[in-house]
Amino acid sequence: MASEGASIESKEWTLDPETEYRFELDPGTSLAVKLIRGHAEVFGAELAANKPYLFGSECKAAIFTWRGYVTGQPSTEYVSEETPMAAYANLHIAFEQMRVRALRDLRGSPVPEYEREKSSDPPRVLLLGPENSGKTTVCKLLINYAVRAGQGWSPLLINTDPAEGGWAAPGALSAAPVHTPLPTCSPGNPLGAAATSAPTALSSNALLPLAYWYGHAESKRNPLLMERIIRNLGENVNDKYQVDLQGRTAGLIVDTPSSFASGPGSSDERQRLIKACVDAFKINVILVVGHEKLNVEMQRTYASRLTVVKIPKSGGVVELDHLYRERVHNYQLHTYMYGQIIPPPPGISSASLGGETLSDLVLSPSSTIINFDDLSIFRIGAETMAPSSALPIGAARAVSETQAVSIDPAQPGSGLLNAVLAVLAPPVNTDESERYDEEILDLPISGFIIVTNLDIPHRKMTILAPNQGSVVGRTAVIGSFEWQE
Repeated sequence: MASEGASIESKEWTLDPETEYRFELDPGTSLAVKLIRGHAEVFGAELAANKPYLFGSECKAAIFTWRGYVTGQPSTEYVSEETPMAAYANLHIAFEQMRVRALRDLRGSPVPEYEREKSSDPPRVLLLGPENSGKTTVCKLLINYAVRAGQGWSPLLINTDPAEGGWAAPGALSAAPVHTPLPTCSPGNPLGAAATSAPTALSSNALLPLAYWYGHAESKRNPLLMERIIRNLGENVNDKYQVDLQGRTAGLIVDTPSSFASGPGSSDERQRLIKACVDAFKINVILVVGHEKLNVEMQRTYASRLTVVKIPKSGGVVELDHLYRERVHNYQLHTYMYGQIIPPPPGISSASLGGETLSDLVLSPSSTIINFDDLSIFRIGAETMAPSSALPIGAARAVSETQAVSIDPAQPGSGLLNAVLAVLAPPVNTDESERYDEEILDLPISGFIIVTNLDIPHRKMTILAPNQGSVVGRTAVIGSFEWQE
């Protein structure tokens, strides 16, 4: 990025209909984009005219059909005439028709003759695809189109990819009803920011996600735990729909990890997790992004009872390496603790920015010293859990994959220093006689803390939290994520 005193380096691009401007940013750089005239959108979120929009933190995105100028120096930028947007728009239209039929059925409105044979179920969509296929982008597009439709829809977006993080920290699986278009300004907030970790004045921060802690980036680390969390999310979604019949008509969209499509795990394991999603969320449409073999597999397994559609992969999808994903996890955890500021390129005033005022996203985390006994810390399963197939014949596990194992911070090798801990919500039942052994697995997350120091001689630890709330008497779970400033 140019220095503060440098002249503004800008470019103007004129796009023909159904083309898009794609860009990738280097670390430490930002980009400002302004729509001069016409209409444009970023993954389904519409841009206002004559307002600069900021992008940073190695953001990789595309702006569809616009004419404007760009300030900054993206490492890669080009215009593409080959986009799958027409196919995605057709999907949105089909889902919108399903929502209208579901709402009409709820209200008891008359049904036209030509639609009497069609189902009145709202769209409940599962996205599947390999790594770097653009699944999350498709989810955002479909969600953003739904909330922009002007019908008051609030579809549920469900994130079952623990590497994505969603509205929480990486390692969480979560769900939230979406009321306004989700922004794309930084991978630090891939699905917008939750109201619990940023000022609620921002439109995307009206999100109140329900999150459960898985604790690892890969589903193969503990598939039984992931399956249980998926079913927990499904039960909560169904409970919500029992009391919010109109909200149910907006439907839901489920994003999944790439390991559901392909990877080192066994096929049976992948099929079991896909089936868990189909059953838990009562899926009626499966979208397969750019993977012929997986499409055939899903057609063979599910086509008799639900719709399976193969959709094209965008040519703008970027191949992301392991180091980039690690940096994104750091961005997400830093954003959770400190909020997010994207410094505008020189010559761009914060007062003129479009979208949300990112200068408001500043938090002051609290560093607190607590006693070891103030917080009950658990790990789910053994620290390194080999797959069942790797165990000797006839051997049984000493620790089950879903067993909560208590962690003593004073013991060597506890793994607590710099660890990300998920602080769980208090149990619903305070009566000890009604508690059960695996209750920890069914408790949602209320927040995250980082262990920044261990004082073993004095049995004290220092924790970093985004607010000053007390964690004394609470329960926390450790995973495999670490973070340090």
